[in-house]
Amino acid sequence: MHQREPNLVTSSLSRHITHDGVSVEICIYRLDTEPSWSLEVVNFAGTSTVSDDLFPTDEAAFAEFEHTVAEEGMVAFLDQAKVIPFRR
Repeated sequence: MHQREPNLVTSSLSRHITHDGVSVEICIYRLDTEPSWSLEVVNFAGTSTVSDDLFPTDEAAFAEFEHTVAEEGMVAFLDQAKVIPFRR
């Protein structure tokens, strides 16, 4: 018997936010077969920052975004990582 793929449930707390001149898309979602929520923040360049933690509610995921902004500022979601190319 073929098992269906789970559907992706998107929280109503997902949205675009601009703060301190930095725009990001907040994506809070879960699989319909799982109770825990994921938090992903995508900046204007398309770089995705995904939390390593899962959250019991979508409100908890959004609160983590707000906590990060309060502690580190929106700069936490800008492209600042060094890219190390693979050897050819």
